[in-house]
Amino acid sequence: MIGTRSLSPAAVFDALAHAVGCAGGPFRCPAENTAAEIVRGLRLPRTALAAVTGAALGIAGALIQGYTRNPLADAGLLGLNAGAAFLAALSIYLFGFTAPEQYIWFAFAGALLAGLVVFGAASTGRASPLALVLAGSAVAAFLQAMTNAVVLLDGTTLDTYRFWVVGAVSGRDASVFWQVLPFLAVGIALAALSGPTLNLLSLGDEVARGLGVHLGRGRAVGLAAIVLLCGAATAAVGPIAFLGLVVPHIARVWTGPDYRWLIPYSGVLGALSLLLADIVGRVVARPGEVQVGVMLAALGAPFFLVMVRRRRLAAL
Repeated sequence: MIGTRSLSPAAVFDALAHAVGCAGGPFRCPAENTAAEIVRGLRLPRTALAAVTGAALGIAGALIQGYTRNPLADAGLLGLNAGAAFLAALSIYLFGFTAPEQYIWFAFAGALLAGLVVFGAASTGRASPLALVLAGSAVAAFLQAMTNAVVLLDGTTLDTYRFWVVGAVSGRDASVFWQVLPFLAVGIALAALSGPTLNLLSLGDEVARGLGVHLGRGRAVGLAAIVLLCGAATAAVGPIAFLGLVVPHIARVWTGPDYRWLIPYSGVLGALSLLLADIVGRVVARPGEVQVGVMLAALGAPFFLVMVRRRRLAAL
């Protein structure tokens, strides 16, 4: 209902009801009026993309904090955001891409390559939490420097890149949603399998090994889930790192440290948080809007500070 043009609940319901059973699906069903075109052509794909990417980033944040044993960890700590940003900027510079659906695959490949480099560097001995953090920080710093060099070479590249790097779900059509959905589905499935392993790893490597956990295989599955979730979500909507940091802490208030519950709760809260930030961003600057990455940081930072001061959250 909310956007540059406000729509009544009846108009939205009518537009969605007409799409049910449409042969082309709700995203491709021909619009019978302007309201239907707005709802099904613009706002429905945007809402669906915000929901799946928010869930992916929330789950990825819980996994990253679990595998690194760092309560302040997010996708930026492992260099995934920096990898996506570097190849996105490089593809814009080399090929002149201007639309998200054009450079989304390069951004995903960048996150994937960064994840492989970090995991490979950290696993020369054992892929310990400290090794992952150190390798991720080094890779992120290097890739950020390379990205800065690329965007400074060409003003056109900078203009396109700055709209992606701020983090936004606007301007994405249904094709972006369908492109990232398979990767997010596989990542969520792997994350669900990682819950019991993370519970044992939280007891320490030696205890987990004694209980039958294969440390290398367990971390490999978890990092594969992180790379798929962060890579696809970041490629689609840009770097939104704050969500993966805050959501798992909020979820722990209800679930405690049990990752079998923490992972799905983080997914649900991540989706709701990104949707709420997107809606608020449409309201506060009408008829324009504030991008969801900016809005999420502005709303989330004070909320997180309040939550940190709560004794129960600090104990978790």
